[in-house]
Amino acid sequence: MINAYEDPGTPDCRSGARYLWWLVRRQAARSALGSLLSCVWMVLLAATPYLLSRAIDEGLEPGDYPALAGWTAALFGVGTFNAWLSIMRHRTMTRVRMDANFRTVKVVIGHAVRLGAALPRSVGAGEVVTIGVGDVNTISSSLTVIGPGVGAIAAYLVVAGLLLSVSLPIAVVVLLGMPLMAVVIGPLLRRLQGTETEYRERQGVLTARIADLAGGLRVLNGLGGKGLVADAFHRDSQRLRAQGYRVGAVTSWMQALGLGLPTLFLAVVTWLAARLAAQGAITVGELVSVYGYVTVLVRPVSYFVSWGYEVSRGVVAARRVIRFLTLEPLPDHGTRDAPAEPSTLHDPESGVRVPPGRLIALAAERPAEATAVVDRLGRYAPTAATWGGTPLDAIPLAQVRARILVADHEADLFAGRLRDLLGGHGDIDDATAARALRAAVAEDIVQGLPDGLDSAIDAQGRNLSGGQRQRLRLARALVADPEILLAVEPTSALDAHTEARVAQRLRAAREGRTTVVTTTSPLVLDHADTVVHLVDGKVAATGSHRELLATEPGYRSLVARDAGEEEDPNKPKTGTGAETGAETGTGTKEVVR
Repeated sequence: MINAYEDPGTPDCRSGARYLWWLVRRQAARSALGSLLSCVWMVLLAATPYLLSRAIDEGLEPGDYPALAGWTAALFGVGTFNAWLSIMRHRTMTRVRMDANFRTVKVVIGHAVRLGAALPRSVGAGEVVTIGVGDVNTISSSLTVIGPGVGAIAAYLVVAGLLLSVSLPIAVVVLLGMPLMAVVIGPLLRRLQGTETEYRERQGVLTARIADLAGGLRVLNGLGGKGLVADAFHRDSQRLRAQGYRVGAVTSWMQALGLGLPTLFLAVVTWLAARLAAQGAITVGELVSVYGYVTVLVRPVSYFVSWGYEVSRGVVAARRVIRFLTLEPLPDHGTRDAPAEPSTLHDPESGVRVPPGRLIALAAERPAEATAVVDRLGRYAPTAATWGGTPLDAIPLAQVRARILVADHEADLFAGRLRDLLGGHGDIDDATAARALRAAVAEDIVQGLPDGLDSAIDAQGRNLSGGQRQRLRLARALVADPEILLAVEPTSALDAHTEARVAQRLRAAREGRTTVVTTTSPLVLDHADTVVHLVDGKVAATGSHRELLATEPGYRSLVARDAGEEEDPNKPKTGTGAETGAETGTGTKEVVR
């Protein structure tokens, strides 16, 4: 079995068939053993009718009971040994399939990690889910052809050789039967690949839509758009079902031929052998052996049809995996070192300038504009930004990631202990966790959990509220303690009282470090050293929160929009200018007007 920590190797991504062959080559010894066991197993299946014919012709018919007993004992011994071989063959082929399964999972996950921020921009979540849930199993199942497939070919050739000693016409019929069946099912296999490919494409689209619905159902309810999306989903479901029927039609023909052709094959050969026996050309024992040989061949012939179906589906699934594996991560051609000392970040596209050691807030009418600035400053998108005068994309990405951290308010939370969630890839002590949790006003979360920092957190923090998840994301970023922290809407799911405390503690925790936050909350903006007002993605004004309130009507309208009136910059702050609401499970605010 594949080692979970072993390098899975570099897959052959030139075609679906080559990828399947790469999976075979990566476990060549096991594949060879499975083929050998299968060959011996199927050949011994063909030996059973031979032994039976000898028992009849040399023991039963002449009345030679010692010979009959000897052939019967040989028949029993071969059957027992073949049963053991069948067990070993099945175990070996199970390991082959599991190795292919885990190896594909590893290369897909490894490439997803390498893609990093480019992943959601390159492929939908539904595509990745479809690969992980369906395509991986299809690929591993298709490798069944390695063992029993090779064994079936060996048994076919051995039976044809045995039939040559019985009757040349029968042997010719058997030898021609297999190519004839390949001609019959070949067009169906090609059609199956086409319909299966389209079905998988539609399935990926529908899976992505399900994920979007699950994440935004509450918002759709609030906007009254649930019915429209439900109708679109219903139409897509109907199209997928119709395509599934087309796949099922081809599959049903494949399965029918898998049962019908071997049966027809058996009937033709048996009829021919019976005529030869009636004419005295072959003995009764040879007739029995011919029937036994052809009966044994029914299994490999049926397997050939089934394997053609499985391999065809495996090639389709492998193509989807290859398409994912050929996606390119963000280019990294950096050769220049990052600034040795804390330096200014500058985004010429927007005009935003971030001096070192300062708390900068980006306030934009459209939050996506501020997020785009953060993506460029954090090098999560094509960028012309500079760091200390050095183009950001000229610095190796590893150096950028080591010193600049983008903290998204919707970043993934993986299942596991709270301590591991906060520490990321390293262990943290209780004191470090406590400081970060206090700065993020998240102490109450730990106090409410049964085992404190060792409590289990569900995937994506589903056992927490939206505000709790957001505070834990902020605490995780503070544990990392980067030189430059770029936080996207770090308080958007918090009530006004909690938001005010987070803003105050965040400033204290990041004292002397460079911090950028995107927000339109006055409670956070008032703690910033500099506020940058963005209009249409460009810097419209800069200054302190109170200076902009006094001099910029557009800014005043933006940050005071939820108060119902323009905020007086000379009026003591009470928190009423912020969006007031309770923490929700969706990471959004329930605004009280």
